[in-house]
Amino acid sequence: MGVDYYEILEVDRNATDEELKKAYRKLAMKWHPDKNPDNKNEAETKFKLISEAYEVLSDPQKRAIYDRYGESSLKGGMPPPDAGLDSFFQTGGGPTTFRFNPRDPNGIFAEVFGFSSPFGRMGMGVGGCGRGMGGGSWVSRSFGGMFGKDIFGEGRPMSQGPRRKAPPIENTLPCSLEELYKGTTKKMKISRQISHASGKTQLVEEILIIEIQPGWKKGTKITFPEKGNEQPNVIAADLVFIIDEKPHSIFTRDGNDLVMTQKISLAEGEVLTGYTFQLTTLDGRGLTIAINNVIDPNYEEVITGEGMPISKDPSQRGNLRIKFNINFPSIVDAGVEN
Repeated sequence: MGVDYYEILEVDRNATDEELKKAYRKLAMKWHPDKNPDNKNEAETKFKLISEAYEVLSDPQKRAIYDRYGESSLKGGMPPPDAGLDSFFQTGGGPTTFRFNPRDPNGIFAEVFGFSSPFGRMGMGVGGCGRGMGGGSWVSRSFGGMFGKDIFGEGRPMSQGPRRKAPPIENTLPCSLEELYKGTTKKMKISRQISHASGKTQLVEEILIIEIQPGWKKGTKITFPEKGNEQPNVIAADLVFIIDEKPHSIFTRDGNDLVMTQKISLAEGEVLTGYTFQLTTLDGRGLTIAINNVIDPNYEEVITGEGMPISKDPSQRGNLRIKFNINFPSIVDAGVEN
């Protein structure tokens, strides 16, 4: 098949238009020659291949030819798979032949991003951040060759400035202490508007996967870049989920420590003679707690390593701190009562 456009864009062969565009945006921004001044030759080569792959796979007709005949036939004159590809063929005295020449990669970049420089300006010119090889920006020189002159002028920006970024959309994500102790996977279904190159918008549904890590705390943020609604001349908002902790019937959290209160009775002599009780941990283990010290209202038993996992190193844990609620019964002297 020659060049594997799917491999170049790092997508599978069933990739949707949205997946192709997302892959192109990521790779084109990474390998734009103006962002790789120390590695410009390799960047130019990869940038052109990325643009060519996106041009072919994002066009249903070109993609159909490529999928059926391969890259060499796409460029070399293979007859079309159907009769609906007239705009890409020339008809002479012989059979219909294919005539495909890749577009200028900068034109594709400008079409997708709304600007032709990865730094957000069109035609930075001499002395600008978009300065390429030889003189003027690499972007300006390429477009100049396309139209017969430098359409950007001498360092003059186009009237359309960089697109603004929509403010982030924040949502609370309640989690139980058990989930934050062991870690879990949550799937969030969202609906959002996406824009097509034609200017039309479409409502789509997506499933976002959130991997909750052991030890995460309230306030931890998980960000999905540009998952808000798409609008003209606006970069879609980031979607942010903020961890919140659900109340627990036994434990409360204090940093990496777990805190609980155990009720005991003075009448049973537990305060003076020692006390043992059973406890179920957040991961389901049975724990026997033996208190061998005299318990008073201010006493706190500390069990090392039985608290919450520490997110930076889940093999380490905080402590379990046990406080006591002592029930002092009313003792009434029978003689006094008589």
